[in-house]
Parts: sequence; C-alpha cells; structure tokens
Amino acid sequence: MSKERARRRAVREAERQRANRLNERRQARTARRRALLARLAPRPVRVARPGGLLARRRRAQNAVVALGFVLVQVLVWLLWGSPLVSFGAVVLSLLLIPVVVTLAFDRRI
Repeated sequence: MSKERARRRAVREAERQRANRLNERRQARTARRRALLARLAPRPVRVARPGGLLARRRRAQNAVVALGFVLVQVLVWLLWGSPLVSFGAVVLSLLLIPVVVTLAFDRRI
C-alpha cells in the first residue's frame, strides 16, 4: 500500500514539476515579448494641460467663442440657405473671431 502511495506521489510531483516548467516558460516568453514591445513601441507623450483658474477661464472663453461661431453658422444657414451666403458667413466669421475675442475678453490671440 505504501509503495502505491509513493508511486502516486511521485507521479503527482512529476506532473507538478512539468506544469511549473511550462508556467515558467510562458512567463519568460511573456516577459521577453513585453520587453521587446517596450523597446520597439514609442511611449505616448502625455500632454498635461494646465489646471489653474486662468486656464479654466480661457477654456470657457474658447468654448463660448466656438459656440457663438457655430450658432452664427446655423442661423445663416437656416435663414438664407444659400451656399454662397453661407460661405461668406464662414469667411466673415473667421475674420471677425480675433476682433470679438479681443473686445469681449480683453486678450490678444
């Protein structure tokens, strides 16, 4: 009986060792692949935007300007609908954005 248990234990240990070797090979292969990818792939540059009060205010002002631009374009398109008038409104709006920003928010672009 004890010889049978010893034989079973030996088989279990051999299976466990084989599984450990396979696991170690997989981990080594994964580590090599990750190291290769880390060498080949450039790391993404994280662009951190400023988070102070002035930066938040400027983002809000830019959002207001962009929203105003879009609203003007939609109104022109709805009221006139002509492609020529719409194109003229786009050109005129793009030319007037710096003026509006300077007058409304007292800043230079």
